Amino acid sequence: MLSENAKEIIGKGEIRLRVRRSGMFQFVVFKVRRVPIGKEQFVELFVDRIIDVGELKKLANEIGLPVEAEKVRAFPDGTGAVDFIGL
Repeated sequence: MLSENAKEIIGKGEIRLRVRRSGMFQFVVFKVRRVPIGKEQFVELFVDRIIDVGELKKLANEIGLPVEAEKVRAFPDGTGAVDFIGL
């Protein structure tokens, strides 16, 4: 089940998040992106910067949406791409 916060983020198309990069906190804008998977698409938050895998996993769990940064993708615990198809 998608949280109200996640639905709001998808509606806006982006979100500004505080993330830890290279040992310091920064604000980074993540864009909503639709990724093709077969004939369908799933939704994720994307940024073209390098972010640690552990930080991505933390963000995915907090927000409830998949997060990708520089070809590394993290899903919230217990979910996969199929859970975010058609959003």
